Amino acid sequence: MNRTLTGIRGLRVGHWTDPVGRTGCTVILCPPEGCVASAAFVGPSPGTREAALLAPEKRVARIHALLLTGGSAFGLAAADGVVRFLEEQGVGHPTPAGPVPIVPAAVIYDLMLGDPKARPDAEAGYQAAARATDAPVAEGAVGAGAGASAGKYIAPVPTGLGSALVEHRGVRVGALAVVNPVGDVYSPDGRLLAGHGRREAFLEAALGFGHTTLLAVGVEAPIAKAEARQLADAAQGVLGRVIRPSHTPWDGDAAFVLATGRGPQAPLPLLAALVQEAVVEAVVRAATVGR
Repeated sequence: MNRTLTGIRGLRVGHWTDPVGRTGCTVILCPPEGCVASAAFVGPSPGTREAALLAPEKRVARIHALLLTGGSAFGLAAADGVVRFLEEQGVGHPTPAGPVPIVPAAVIYDLMLGDPKARPDAEAGYQAAARATDAPVAEGAVGAGAGASAGKYIAPVPTGLGSALVEHRGVRVGALAVVNPVGDVYSPDGRLLAGHGRREAFLEAALGFGHTTLLAVGVEAPIAKAEARQLADAAQGVLGRVIRPSHTPWDGDAAFVLATGRGPQAPLPLLAALVQEAVVEAVVRAATVGR
């Protein structure tokens, strides 16, 4: 069984990777009708596009793709390529002039491990979207995780991108994590997975640049946009179990929830618990797969 985000029926994932420049982008494609989506942003340093419309009170409820990308703010240009790809497929929010694809995006600051001038662009976003498939998600130093790292309060320790899927009585939740915190990554039982584990060094560090963990959560249950926001909050809340410290002034953590509506109804508390299980596993995999 596919135990990654693409185990959620209707979701496809594609990567574009620059292994020399140590950057890349990852595109999550929704079904043609879109996914009900919302997001939560914790930490004062997010880099995003189309984030405001994900608030529950905004009129547009569905998105057609999500872009997670490296390259800091420069990497947001990759979203233009995803929009172009979807327009060619005739996918988007209906308007009198034709469908307009809705593609939120979020970035990590990954300019420290590779070439700081290597950045995903519109062509990179297009290629990632064109490569999207429902096969198990490729993990490790790929896509948006190509230049991710942890423990940057001393020196960057490479991490990457991880994905997981959990299930309970036919209710499935998937997660994809790009783990790029200033802090360290731990397993739920307290083992150091990536970073340095030096509390005093962190407390005395003088940092002034951006770090971010990006989360994409997929659910099959039909939910409302406000419920998607509650699940995004649950995803953010669990990061403290595996990233220490999390949500610091240097982090711009972003959690997106995409609901395909192609599965059975499920109580929100059950979904929230499964979201947290999937996020923890995805973060752990991002810190360990391929290392």
